[in-house]
Parts: sequence; C-alpha cells; structure tokens
Amino acid sequence: MSRIAACMAALKRSGRKGVITYVAAGDPSPALTVPLLHELVRAGADILELGVPFSDPMADGPVIQRATGRAIARGVGLRATIDLAAQFRREDGKTPVVLMGYANPIERMGQEEFVAAAARAGVDGVITVDYPPQECISFANELKKRELDPIFLLSPTSTDERIAQVAAAGAGFLYYVSLKGITGAGHLDTAAVALRIPQIRARSALPIAVGFGVRDGASARALARMADAVVVGSRLIEDMEKAGEGGAIAAAGKLVREIRGAVDEV
Repeated sequence: MSRIAACMAALKRSGRKGVITYVAAGDPSPALTVPLLHELVRAGADILELGVPFSDPMADGPVIQRATGRAIARGVGLRATIDLAAQFRREDGKTPVVLMGYANPIERMGQEEFVAAAARAGVDGVITVDYPPQECISFANELKKRELDPIFLLSPTSTDERIAQVAAAGAGFLYYVSLKGITGAGHLDTAAVALRIPQIRARSALPIAVGFGVRDGASARALARMADAVVVGSRLIEDMEKAGEGGAIAAAGKLVREIRGAVDEV
C-alpha cells in the first residue's frame, strides 16, 4: 500500500477528511521550500503537492504562474524539484508527497529516468495535468511498479467514459477540479460539486479530493462535506506573496491551520 493510500485509509477510519496543500518548488525560494513543507505538515496538511515549475502551465491561473515563474528564475526545474522532495523525505518518512506538473519536463527527462528518480527521492504520487489517461497507460503502470500513484484529474465536463478510464488507470485518489477554469478561479459552485461527486463514486472506489476552488475555511468546510479531501493552492501562494519571503512560512501555516480546523468540523 502506498503512503497516499495508507493516509487516505487512516483518515477514513478516523472519520476525518484530508487537507492537501499545493506549493511550487523553489517558491518563495529554494532554501525555504523544505522548511515550508515541514510547516505545512505541522499546520495540519495530510498530503503535500509539490508543483514542478514549468513555463507553460495551461491549467494554472496567474497566482501559480507567478510562483512557478519565480522558481524558474531561480533555476528550479524538474530535477531540482525531485531533489527538494528527497530532502524533505530524509526528515519526514510518513507524509505523502505528490509531484504536480506537466508532460514536457517528464518527456525531456525521459519517463523511465523520471520514475526511477522520483522513487529514489521518496515521492509517492504524480499528477501530470496534460497526460490523458488513455494515452499513458504504460507510464501509469511504470509508476505503480515503483509504488508511485498516478493521479488524474476529473472535471465538471468529464464523461462517464473518462471517469471509467481515470478510475482504471489511477491510484491513490482522484482529483476533481471543482469548476470550469484555471486554478484560483473564484466561481466555486458547491451545489454543482455535490451533484457530481456521487456520479464519480458510482464508478470508482478511489477517494476523491476536490481542488481549484478552496479559498478559506468556509469553502474547505463545504467541500469536505462531500469529498474525502480538499486541496488548497492559489490562496496559499497569495498569502505567502503578501507576507513576503520573511513571513511566507508563517502565513502559510496560519491559512492551513484555519482550513484544518474548518475541515475537522465536518
């Protein structure tokens, strides 16, 4: 059982919902990334998404684009992201780490080399936004062989066929994008999510995490009532930007504690 599966199973046994946090590797700085990850865990994050900086992030809004742009300017790419994950893993052997990014850096590195490097680093899952499940079965299988979970996105427009494909190829959890749009968009419709989640559950036994619309404790609480976990990213980066490099880690911890408390009320 992967760390992700074990984490989600433990949450279910305890009657709790998960908190998943997204930050970009190398932001607010490479030196602060690992301390930031540890603070997120202390604040209540169950699973960490570590964004791989990429120059053309098609699913990401301006907030995450700025974060990955800052990281790229500091020389952080896929290999550096994997190294940061390895540094974190040397001090934390329990918290699952998911790399989230795009196909281009993986293709440039080579799928086989990427899978091996991620496994050595102690990574637990991979979200590749622009790898359609039906076109990367071999990649997903290679990940699973190394006990890495391939995690796929579902959206409000996903067909029953796509849900079935994702359920067959994926592992760890399913990532449901709560709205039609990019990360950080502000038009979350919880009623629409409430209608969609049962349709997904009817076709997959995997836990469901909902993201792209979590802004605060209230939105996290609302989504946690229907999902197994909530994902916060853009708002986290916004708060760190406002706090500046010196206050970024404290600002991130404050927001995650708010969300953790709200989710635990469910």
